[in-house]
Amino acid sequence: MAKNIIISGTSRGIGLELAKLLADEGHKVLALSRNPRPILEVNHANIATFAFDLCKADDYKMVEKFIQDWDTVDVLINNAGSLLNKPFLETTTEEFEAVYKVNVFGVAELTRLVLPKMKKDGHVLTISSMGGVQGSLKFPGLSAYSSSKGAVITLTELWAEEFKETGPSFNVFALGAVQTEMLEEAFPGYQAPVTPLDMATYIKDFALTGHKLYNGKLLQVSNSTP
Repeated sequence: MAKNIIISGTSRGIGLELAKLLADEGHKVLALSRNPRPILEVNHANIATFAFDLCKADDYKMVEKFIQDWDTVDVLINNAGSLLNKPFLETTTEEFEAVYKVNVFGVAELTRLVLPKMKKDGHVLTISSMGGVQGSLKFPGLSAYSSSKGAVITLTELWAEEFKETGPSFNVFALGAVQTEMLEEAFPGYQAPVTPLDMATYIKDFALTGHKLYNGKLLQVSNSTP
């Protein structure tokens, strides 16, 4: 049965592949990113898109207006992320805040906006990172990024508790190394064993069915870490 699905961060990498996979299966996809051109070039009848910045309040009004025509939002995939690779002592307050505005506050705001349109059997899946998992291997230069990814792991657990009676379900993936442009920015020259399409295929399947067995769970989806 076709579902209504919102995905953030769809201009490249995993998000772009996710939008195409879900649309090809017949689902209605709202693909959100600051640069809508890659999605527009896909030119898929099941994909709607417009320029959307998680840090701009007015852009949320466009999402709100768009989903008025949907009876429900069945799945929300919080995939957008901002990376800063910079020594901590050289990182300004503004730079630190900019990462959190996308990776934490933006995720929270989009989720808050969409939740009233979701039913008990809906699913909110947030994409985090192994760098945000307590006890995992950590890397210099990623203080803002990895700590923000840790925040959305805890948010997911809190949301699952707060909405456990009414739904939807909330889960979070901590991804390991995937050969994306963002990985190249964080670890120049590193070659990951997983392609964006590989990971998008796994995320797609879990987004559609994982909430039947999981709620409030962190799943570490990683076979390698740089």
